[in-house]
Parts: sequence; C-alpha cells; structure tokens
Amino acid sequence: MKDGFISVACGAPELRLADCDYNAEKTFDLMRKAEQAGVKVLVLPELGLTGYTCGDLFYQETLLKGAEQALATVLEATRNLEVVTAVGMPLRVHNELYNCAVIIQKGKILGVVPKTHLPNYGEFYEKRWFASAPAEAESIPLLGQEFVIFGAGQVFRCENIPGLTLGFEICEDLWSPAPPSLQMARNGATIIGNLSASNEVLGKAAYRRQLVTTQSAKLLCGYVYASAGAGESTSDMVFGAHQMIAENGVLLAERRFEGGLLISEIDIQRLGFERRRTQSLGEGAGNDGCEETFTLTPSPAKLTRYVEPMPFVPEGKEDRDARCREILLIASLGLKQRLEHTGAKTAVVGLSGGLDSTLAVLITGLAMKMLDRPMTDIIAVTMPCFGTTDRTRNNAVILAEKLGTALKTVDISCSVRSHFRDIGQDMDNQDVTFENAQARERTQVLMDIANQSGGLVIGTGDLSELALGWCTYNGDHMSMYAVNASIPKTLVRHLVVHLAMDNAGKDEALHDVLEDILDTPVSPELLPAVQGQISQRTEDLVGPYELHDFFLYYMLRWGFSPSKIYRLALYALEKKFRRETILKWLKIFYRRFFSQQFKRNCLPDGPKVGSVALSPRGDWRMPSDAVWALWKSELETLE
Repeated sequence: MKDGFISVACGAPELRLADCDYNAEKTFDLMRKAEQAGVKVLVLPELGLTGYTCGDLFYQETLLKGAEQALATVLEATRNLEVVTAVGMPLRVHNELYNCAVIIQKGKILGVVPKTHLPNYGEFYEKRWFASAPAEAESIPLLGQEFVIFGAGQVFRCENIPGLTLGFEICEDLWSPAPPSLQMARNGATIIGNLSASNEVLGKAAYRRQLVTTQSAKLLCGYVYASAGAGESTSDMVFGAHQMIAENGVLLAERRFEGGLLISEIDIQRLGFERRRTQSLGEGAGNDGCEETFTLTPSPAKLTRYVEPMPFVPEGKEDRDARCREILLIASLGLKQRLEHTGAKTAVVGLSGGLDSTLAVLITGLAMKMLDRPMTDIIAVTMPCFGTTDRTRNNAVILAEKLGTALKTVDISCSVRSHFRDIGQDMDNQDVTFENAQARERTQVLMDIANQSGGLVIGTGDLSELALGWCTYNGDHMSMYAVNASIPKTLVRHLVVHLAMDNAGKDEALHDVLEDILDTPVSPELLPAVQGQISQRTEDLVGPYELHDFFLYYMLRWGFSPSKIYRLALYALEKKFRRETILKWLKIFYRRFFSQQFKRNCLPDGPKVGSVALSPRGDWRMPSDAVWALWKSELETLE
C-alpha cells in the first residue's frame, strides 16, 4: 500500500454446479492464494457458491441451505485472512430470493449487496427466481451476526488507509443506464468490484472491456471485474472466466478462458488526485448511513502493473502515428487561426538545424497549406554565430530550400562582439552572458524581420525546456506564437520522425535532411565548436530528456511526490539508467522547476496539445517565489 498502490485481484475458482461444499473449498483455497500473494481486495464471480446456471434449482430449499452452509464454511476457513473478498451467492431475505455479493473479511460479514438490475431477455431470465434490490437498505441477521447491512449502493471504507473505499455491483448492474456504482463513487468508493456471469459470444468480450474501462474512466475509479468460468452449464452458453482490472480508463490486466487469480495494483492516490482536480463526482453527497468499515495491515504492494517509460510517447507504431497526426493538426490549426486573425503577412522562424526549430517550421508549413498560402510566406532565418557548426548550418539551409520557404542568413557574430564591447564582456569569458547575449540577439533579429515583413515570430521552445527553464529570458523564451510550447522533447523527436517517414519515397532530399537533424546532438550551439564539432550537448548539462519528461509527467499530471516518482522511475527505467543517475537528475529537475517559474509566468500564447502543459493562463498557476524545501527534504531521504 506504499505510495497508494493497493493489490487487487479477480478470481475464477473451479466450480461444480449445485455442489456448494466443493465450491466453498475452492473459494477459500483461492482466498488463501490471494492472501499469500499480498492481495488486499478479491472479487469472485456471480453466484459462485452455487453456480450461476442452476436454473430452477434455485427454488430448492436444499440448494439455498447449502449455499448458506458454504458461506459459513468459507467464513470459518478464512477467519485469519484479511483480504476483503466479495463472494457471490443466492440469499433469502423476508422470503424473497436475491442474487447477492457477500463482502467478507477475517471470518466476518461486512455487508451484503443484492443485485439491482435483473436481466430478463434471451438466455438470461433472472426475474424468474430473484427479486431486485430493495429501494432502502436495512440491517438483517445472518449466520450468527445480528446486524449485517443488506442493500445496494453501500460502501466499505478502510479506516487506516486514506482513500481506500470499496463498492460492489453485480453483472447487469454495469450494463444499465444508471448503475449503482455511480452513487458508490459519489459516496467515496475508489475501487468498484463486479461479480459477473457473462457468457461468451462473438464481440461480447470487446463490449465488456469497453464497459469496464469506460466506467472506470467516468467514475475515476479502479474497477475489478470477475466473470464465471468453467463449471457452469454449457447447455446453451459457454462462460470464459473473463477477468479485468481497470483504472481510470486504462486496462491494467485482463485474462479469459483461464481460472485462478488475475492480480494488479490500483493507485488510489492517483485516483484521489484526479477527483480533487476535476471535482466531477460531488463526493460527500451522503450515503444514508450505508457504510461499513474495515482495517488492513499496511504493507508495500509489489508492482506488477505496466509503467510507461516514456509516458508522452505511445509504444505501438499505429498509436504513435495517430498521436503524431493529431498533434500536428492541433498545432497547425492553432497557428492558422492566429495568422488569419492578426492578418500576418509572414511567419518568421529561426532555423538552427536542430529538432525544435525543425518541428516549428514544419508545423508552420502545414498551417500555410491550410491557408492556401505559398511557402514563401514563411521566412526561415539562420543566424550563425560562435558555436554554429557546418552541419547544423547546412541542414537549416537545405531544410528551408526543400520546404520552399524564403531564406535569410544573418551572421550575428559582429553584432554580439559589438555588444560585448559595449558592456565590457571579454570574448574569452564564456560564461552565461557569453551564451545569453547570442540568444537575445537572435530573438531581436527575428522580431525586427517580423516587423519588416508584417509577420509573426514563431517560437521554437518545447515543453521540456520550459519545465527546466532551459531557455534565455527574453531570448528564445519569447515569441509571438509558440507552436511547440506544450510538446515535450521526447515527443518532438517522434513528430520529426513521423514527418521524415511521410516524406520517404516522396522527397528523398527532405527525408535525408530530416534524418540527419534527428541524428544531430541536441545543443544550443552557444559555445565555440571544437574541431568543427558541437561542443555543448544539452543532455550533458541538464540531464537526459527521457528522464525529465518522465518526472514532468508524473509530477504535473498526477501530483506524485518525489519518492513515488523515484520508485516508478526505478521500476520503469532502471534497465537503462543507474539508480544514482535517476536520483541525481530528479533532484536537478525539482531544483530547476521551482527556480525557473518566473520564466513560465510570462510565456507567449501557444496551442495546448496534451494533458500536461505549463501555460500560466490555464494549465499551471504557480507563484514564482514558491520554495521547494518540502520536496528537497523528501528527495534527501531517498539517499
């Protein structure tokens, strides 16, 4: 349970129809295995103590008594197990028969949840045997316990783990227009269990998967779904033990046609953050007293769920290409609107031969095509100075020519030297003034050319640079529209790759120059080259962008603490980066992020393309003088 991770499982025990003693034995066997695996919440199939397909045997007194005795056996056999388990069984209350989930822990019944929505179509006609959940919950005696809450919509709150509250519904409840889980979530339930018996027909598994993931997204919850499997009657139906664990729209684990346990971890901290951020559930609306509590022994959950090493970049080529297309469309539409609204005659882009400026000019080209304007309305400006290499200069020129833009070359070295003389800066002193004077001179040139041509300066800085403050204040930090401002560095690379592949076979020269730009080390080229080669590599100075983008995503998108981000980084990236390396750059990330907010508080406009952005107008409001002492203190404990 460290860092909010709760180990959960859905299970499909072996089953014999109407053999309650056998089913009880297999149920507590599976509960013991779950306990040994560190599982804290276990969901079993609908009517699992009898079997779902018993039909008119549900009318038989013998079967109903057998089910109650089976529950008593399970309670006795698991009195020392703290895993909270939802067991399915038929139960009589006031001479009505209900399809129920019985929630048990440590030999005690925490509550009974009857099914609300009963199917009565096709091969399913539960209304023949069962009654729907009553409108009001009540207290009933059951197996020696005098007061057991019986009712739909009740929740089960863990007293000693903040944010862990459980709710349960049964099969068709999820398929209904108004599932009970909605009120459970409003009453604070962060994990919903579903005891199900859904048969296998073509296309149904995909529909179930969509239902489960969508419900977890709508309710900002974890959803644990356990369906009946082998052992059910196959007279007209086949059951495939479909098991799923989802969290906030993401399927964490899934299995079909296989018994046993499916285990993953649900992050209730993450869910709590998203609920606080969106305020969409209106929690605390009142649960009419239908709440039972339980306790768990805190213990760290071993991570088995997948953690993306590059959270901004989809791993599958098809998904990655789709995301690239969408980002390029959003960014170019934003720029198109700005150019159209301002009546700008040109778009001015500083072209360095690096990744960021390459992406910016490509997006600008897409916007010009949308406006049905010639590419010559783009003025690409190369501004060589002390650190510019032949490689980057040539690539910038070739790229501009292949795109058909107007090209200007302005050598700024004389202007910078003159400025150095004015302020008394020694050329041999290659300090921050030496570097930033070049960046600011370049921005002045771009602004003045935009004035000359009635145009707008298109910014090239990306999201990762803004997070680290890796930009010169009022230098490359400033523009009239920043098309890359919400695109992280790891994704910039893939966008350029995507565009390079688009041109493979169409324009080989353009494809080749894009490939060479991709192979060029990331550098501001502000220090003199050494033997014609780039001497200043950004990632040697501020750290690998793969790490910084990982840190940025989990800090901003989910509000994770430094220790949790470190744990996830070790889990996802330790094969590529040493522990000391991860921790070193994590500390630098936090230091720079806090100290550089003043730059982010005066950013130019730019299109938001993803869920993480740093615009001070909507996405990230932070005082420039916020102190990072709390975060620093936590980072120091990681050593």
